[in-house]
Amino acid sequence: MRLPWKKNRTGKRPFRLFYNERMLDEIRKKVLSGKRLTGEDAVELFQSDDLFTIGRLASLIARQKNGNYAYFVANRHINPTNICLNRCAFCAFSRSKGEEGAYELTIEEMLHKLEGDHHAGGTRLSEVHIVGGLHPDWPFEHYLNMIAAIRKRFPSLAIKAFTAVEIDHMAKISGTSVGETLAALKRSGLDLMPGGGAEIFAEGVRATLCPEKISGARWLEVMEAAHNTGIKTNATMLYGHRETVGDRVEHLLKLREVQDRTGGFQAFIPLAYHPRNTAMGGSYSSGIDDLKTIAVSRLVLDNFDHIKAYWIMLGEKISQVALLFGADDIDGTVIEEKITHSAGAMTGEGMTRDELVHLLRKAGKIPVERDAFYRHLHQYGGENTAGSDAVCRA
Repeated sequence: MRLPWKKNRTGKRPFRLFYNERMLDEIRKKVLSGKRLTGEDAVELFQSDDLFTIGRLASLIARQKNGNYAYFVANRHINPTNICLNRCAFCAFSRSKGEEGAYELTIEEMLHKLEGDHHAGGTRLSEVHIVGGLHPDWPFEHYLNMIAAIRKRFPSLAIKAFTAVEIDHMAKISGTSVGETLAALKRSGLDLMPGGGAEIFAEGVRATLCPEKISGARWLEVMEAAHNTGIKTNATMLYGHRETVGDRVEHLLKLREVQDRTGGFQAFIPLAYHPRNTAMGGSYSSGIDDLKTIAVSRLVLDNFDHIKAYWIMLGEKISQVALLFGADDIDGTVIEEKITHSAGAMTGEGMTRDELVHLLRKAGKIPVERDAFYRHLHQYGGENTAGSDAVCRA
């Protein structure tokens, strides 16, 4: 029920504020007793101005799930091409074939990038993250050969590749089902999938953001198929553009429903919209909105183990604060990020292990270098552990 803003008899305080305080207290009791939040609860959290109470509750849940650990991964991003059949209004990365700035990497060039990381001292890379445009000419065999070549050259490297949008495209060009497409990629060496392409599920808003992209329902269908094939994935939500609070909540609840059935989502990543060089324009999200979105996501997605504050999009400092608002992961070394930087990211394109460890320590967390499946590889002493870098192996 939506109550209008009304002044109380003194004229000094709106009645709505008292209502929110009551509702927030009821939500707090639910969280502390382990009860699942409803969509109405989530809307109230987004509308509340009590950011610190929301943050404390989210931090409590994060600690229950992951202790005082904060994770990062030694990874590298590769975007094979920016040539894309879809030209989404919010995307500054994509190009049409023949357009200035369009590119396509060969498989050998991709291998060379990974070899370069190793020669530069990146021999402990755990994961390669591969997403790109929907190239109009590449056959399905090209993607299979890409994964197989990386697996052969780097047998211990986890390959996280292809969004649900890309998988749907591959199924269409190969004339096979999504399940068969995923099974073939898995045989070639695909380990897990990123969560991109979800954007926002609300059909009306999605039609203005990315009318050529698969529907939100199709995205969920592909991800559920991946989970049923034994492929873990992440999940995302693009916020801060034209969506409403209700659209965000609907998005979170649909992810929660799939996770109830499959348990295949590893992490949820709220992605802050970046407006530069896009057809849609607009403005950047605020730090307050970033932190609230992280915190509400942590409280609503009770069946997700991890909430990621993606430092590339949020910036190093907001990501650091987000670790006190329900996040437990900030992604990783990244090395070469193109998609967000095309839209005006104000961060660097990568961070070193030392920089990531320092950032996590200063947030009062115990830094843990993980692998692609959140197994602990290296645990570093926290800020108050006399600088000891204890190492543990999973």
